Amino acid sequence: MARQSKYPEEFRRQAAALVLDSGRTIRDVGRELGVNHETLRNWVDRMRQERDGGRTSDLAVDERAELVRLRRQVAQLELEKEILKKAAVFFARETER
Repeated sequence: MARQSKYPEEFRRQAAALVLDSGRTIRDVGRELGVNHETLRNWVDRMRQERDGGRTSDLAVDERAELVRLRRQVAQLELEKEILKKAAVFFARETER
């Protein structure tokens, strides 16, 4: 009987994508999310295998570099968006007082 993970699949995929797309270390992301770095490493390895599943070899070197850059940029923008959402909620509560 397989043991069920305490982390939802979507969370695992987003955490792995954050590592791969942001250029941050597994330890840093794991610490920030409260996930053991070895657990996160497994998720990242699994996602790398999914991403490299034969499709990426068709990309030229400059295309691959651009893809990596754009993925990092998307991850950064998503992180900034989440921070802004939290700030908006905070300031909305402050103005209600």
